[in-house]
Amino acid sequence: MTEEGKKYLSDISRAIDLIESFTKEIDDFEEYHEDLKTQSATERQLAIIGEALNKLSKVETDLSINNDKQIIAFRNRLVHAYDSIDNSIVWTILKKYLPKLKKEIEPFL
Repeated sequence: MTEEGKKYLSDISRAIDLIESFTKEIDDFEEYHEDLKTQSATERQLAIIGEALNKLSKVETDLSINNDKQIIAFRNRLVHAYDSIDNSIVWTILKKYLPKLKKEIEPFL
């Protein structure tokens, strides 16, 4: 793996860690939905994850990350169609998909 690829994986890992720290004391969707600061910080880190995956896919063409296309598409939606973001989708990503992504990239770090 290239140094550039390692950097992007590190960026993804750091963004996941930050999201976990932002949301560690948030127990349910309603609490998340009411916390605009946490939503904003979380969405920023999700955008970083999507951008880092996009760049990673260009420098490490043989590396396959599950759902990378969907993650990149969600990043584009966060950035370009911010007014159509549904907090329940973000919450589902945080609870269901982010832990899977974290486990998937750990061996490469």
